[in-house]
Amino acid sequence: MDLRKLRLDEPVAGTFSEERDEYERDYARLIQSPAFRRLQGKSQVFGAGTGDYYRTRLTHSIEVSQIARETARRLGEHYEFLRRKEHPGLMMDPAVVECAALAHDLGHPPFGHKGEEVLDRLLAEEHGLAYEGNAQNFRLLMFLEKRAGSGSGLDLTAAVLLGINKYPYNLDTPGRIKGVYPMEWEGISCLRDKWNMPASCSTLEAQLMDLSDDIAYSTHDIEDGIRAGKIQMNRTFFEDDRLAMHLVEEIEGDQGNLEVGWDQVDIKAMVKRVLASYLEQWEEIYAECDNEVSRTRREMKARWVSAFAGRVGIIDDPKKGWKRVTFVRDGQQDLELLRTMEILKKLAWVTLIKDFRVQRLQKRSEIMIRRLWDSFKVPEEGHLIIPPDWIENYERHKNRWTWPRFVADYLSGMTDAYAEKVYAELFASKSGSIYEMD
Repeated sequence: MDLRKLRLDEPVAGTFSEERDEYERDYARLIQSPAFRRLQGKSQVFGAGTGDYYRTRLTHSIEVSQIARETARRLGEHYEFLRRKEHPGLMMDPAVVECAALAHDLGHPPFGHKGEEVLDRLLAEEHGLAYEGNAQNFRLLMFLEKRAGSGSGLDLTAAVLLGINKYPYNLDTPGRIKGVYPMEWEGISCLRDKWNMPASCSTLEAQLMDLSDDIAYSTHDIEDGIRAGKIQMNRTFFEDDRLAMHLVEEIEGDQGNLEVGWDQVDIKAMVKRVLASYLEQWEEIYAECDNEVSRTRREMKARWVSAFAGRVGIIDDPKKGWKRVTFVRDGQQDLELLRTMEILKKLAWVTLIKDFRVQRLQKRSEIMIRRLWDSFKVPEEGHLIIPPDWIENYERHKNRWTWPRFVADYLSGMTDAYAEKVYAELFASKSGSIYEMD
């Protein structure tokens, strides 16, 4: 039995073509799922529908999958141990990584990270529960999404499920802020046991998916920021001490990126050096592109994606007794490039998310989610105003599905526009026709 192609449910006879590979079936199930389609209406940085240029969760996920698939192919050609297939978690199949990347953001609610933050706070304050985007991925894939004959959601292969699982932990563990909800963890833990995965280690494919996500974030979001005028490509903007100060504050306050060795460098000096180098590169490419801003913007993005993706490699991780996918130079982890990527990620965060107009939109989003939650959270009232198909599904599974979790699932599945539509129907003085289909 191929442990990588194992599914938690037995395949249903007659529902698939024998000509397709198992991972091709996973790919088809993902891109044809309602959850995947809804990504087109969910914010990446700018609100979905803000303009026809900016990325949504859908276009971001497609771009991550392209980076991940091409990098996986190159690594497979470069590292001989991958071809030996010594362990199911130490393999690198481009099709698996592509599927994992396409699915990595399915659990994110409307209105970006603000939506996730608000839902988590509401569940914690009122019910002692957690809401976390990565955990919600597995709730969607293993329970909420349906396909004929399956009791396990989309019933994806073990390789793809574990390729999405960048935080291999039970979210109910005390102190854990990222992981998998307990119900879905049972299945994930079962697969990890069958694979004999070391505790707290993720597969190479999951690690590559995660790093590809960071590469996309640190390049594509900056491209959107430049297009929106939030990142101004001139010396006044890049040499402003306040910008450097904000970046340093974000880096020092981020407990999730300590492994890149910030204690080995003067953070402020490196931030200024990276900003100066980035602007210098822009000016050179701007001249090469005949002073055309749009061409320069695209070329900058392409070169940085290439620079990052081209440096991805695999090294031994002696602390975990496993392998690590990271930036590699001369056989060692390239901490300098990792820190550079973190600075560019923080540049996107500080200039886009922290912009006061974006903060106003996020405050508006918070108000909407809180009021929608209050409208649905009492079961007797919520039953009357939540779509019947959701209520029917809840009644079938309520022994495994508490009402607060059900409401969080309903809210998190909304696109930005749908959340605004429902909000308007409940709270605005005017609304659309009652004959509109939900």
